Amino acid sequence: MVLEVSSSNFTAIIILDASIKNDIATSISHMHIANQLLIKMLHHAVFVITTEAELFAIRCSINQVCSKENISKIIIITDSIHVAKKIFNTISHSYQDQAVAILSNLCQFFTKNQSNLIEF
Repeated sequence: MVLEVSSSNFTAIIILDASIKNDIATSISHMHIANQLLIKMLHHAVFVITTEAELFAIRCSINQVCSKENISKIIIITDSIHVAKKIFNTISHSYQDQAVAILSNLCQFFTKNQSNLIEF
C-alpha cells in the first residue's frame, strides 16, 4: 500500500508509535508526502498512558496534514487501531478532548472536498 501511493503528491502517509518506559510516554510520528519525509515529530510526556500519547500523536499529525494544500488522502499506520477507534466513538470517554480536536481537523479536511479520504 505504501509503495503504491508513495509517489502521489495528494496522499499523506503517517506512521505512528507510542510507548511508555519509566513513567515517560514517548510518541513519534513520521509524515511522508510523495515519498519524502516531510515532518518527524517526537513528543515526551510524564504520567500519561499510551492511549493518550497515541491520540496526541494522531492529533498532531492530522493537524499538520490538514495544513498542507492538495492533500486528498491520509493514510495512518499505527499498531494501536483500538486507539484510533476512540476518535470516532461519540460516547463520553476520558479522551474526548483529544477526539474533539482530531474531529475538528478532519471536519475541515472533508469540507475542502467531500471525496477526501482517511484510512487507518
